[in-house]
Amino acid sequence: MNTNQTVTVSEKLLFERSTKNRVGVSFPPLDVPEKKPHGSLLRKNLDLPELSEPDVVRHYTRLSHWNFSIDQNFYPLGSCTMKYNPKINEWGARHEAFSLLHPNAPEDSVQGALELMWELQEMLKELSGMDGVTLLPLAGAQGEFTGLKLIRAFHENNKQTRNKILIPDTAHGTNPATCTLAGFEVLKIPTTGEGLLSIEHIQKSLSHDVAALMVTNPNTLGYWEENLKEIADLLHKNGSLVYCDGANFNAFVGLAKMRDCGVDVMHINLHKTFSTPHGGGGPGSGPVAFIKKLEPFQPTPIIKKESEKFSLDWNKSQSIGALSTFYGNFGMLIRAYIYMKTLGIEGLKHMSHMAVLNANYIRARLKKYYDLPFPRKFCLHETIFSDKKQTPYGVTTLDIAKRLLDFGYHPPTIYFPLVVKGALMIEPTESESKQTLDDFCDTMIHIAGEAQKNPQLLKKAPYNTRVRRVDEVRAARNPILTYKLSSTAEE
Repeated sequence: MNTNQTVTVSEKLLFERSTKNRVGVSFPPLDVPEKKPHGSLLRKNLDLPELSEPDVVRHYTRLSHWNFSIDQNFYPLGSCTMKYNPKINEWGARHEAFSLLHPNAPEDSVQGALELMWELQEMLKELSGMDGVTLLPLAGAQGEFTGLKLIRAFHENNKQTRNKILIPDTAHGTNPATCTLAGFEVLKIPTTGEGLLSIEHIQKSLSHDVAALMVTNPNTLGYWEENLKEIADLLHKNGSLVYCDGANFNAFVGLAKMRDCGVDVMHINLHKTFSTPHGGGGPGSGPVAFIKKLEPFQPTPIIKKESEKFSLDWNKSQSIGALSTFYGNFGMLIRAYIYMKTLGIEGLKHMSHMAVLNANYIRARLKKYYDLPFPRKFCLHETIFSDKKQTPYGVTTLDIAKRLLDFGYHPPTIYFPLVVKGALMIEPTESESKQTLDDFCDTMIHIAGEAQKNPQLLKKAPYNTRVRRVDEVRAARNPILTYKLSSTAEE
């Protein structure tokens, strides 16, 4: 295309049309240049429709209804805690006293916001049993990264070179990735036949270059790590630290403190445990709680309270530095604060009790129809099944998940944790009623019956969705990552 090509007559007409509305009122004409840069000219005239505001609103509203959300139906997505977000949280976060704050506003004019964050830190300190909390991390994975950077800074300050992190084979997928990003080498630790960490396995793996153990508690099988205190004592005797992935905090808020289990640092997902929005790549929030000896290394700024005044302290010589431009995802902090204040400590305890009760109820109702790979007496916040009882009929976990879509349910997490072949990870949270759980269980039992009587029905599911089953193998092996213009458009 010639860089000296002038604007065509059809293009000028298009600009002239765009300066008039439907009743013929003219707006100031656009300053159309006589020449345009190479590649900026339209390849053909645009035939754009004229749409009214209701038409546009209805179009995007219709598209939003095609999405699945927790406001529409049960969302049993295990390990991600897709629980209900109370509307009072949204009201508070959108209040103009908070939503119109400028991040560079003088400290004297944002004392209320600083006080809210300081109180939230104090509540999280109490619930975790730790000595300090930073609200800066913008997601759970960034919380992991922050905790590992604190561990690295601590060892370096003690003139020790420790470059290995022990991680169970049931770890969350982000754990090994975060360790690598933080400059550590990952050593995988196998779990026992009961789905727990083994003291013997930990002992065999300890050496002078182990910086920490990174453990999820409760683990991704839904079980409490019963030997964690003894294991933590072993790590501490070795000069190592213990990091807890607190993503499953929903199972024991107000009931147990990780500090009492020997944990030195943990992150807490506000977007899971404390009901702030979750999914779609953000916004998240992953505050990190830590013991006293890690305080000098925490990221800046730090919220300080002197008398009745709050301030941000950036002057920390041993700090790992700033994590973001400003102070965390403030809107998420507001939502979590309101949730915690609304429930109070007794309400938070009840939340955890109900989350555990709901998971065990589903486990009890479905264990006759789906395999329990680690059949301990009870689980905590989530329960894990496998497709072992369905595979003799040629039905897989994926088929079960696809068939659930036909009944209006979002499928649970599938094929994770990796130690369970054909895993179905179900987490009901405390938000759901017994009626909802019964309806879901009835559907799962119905699908188990279909697997025996008509397995081909499941192999072709879903039938009622706007998009039918896609070729997932082809999509994984040959992903289309860029939009390609048609040959006609490129001419």
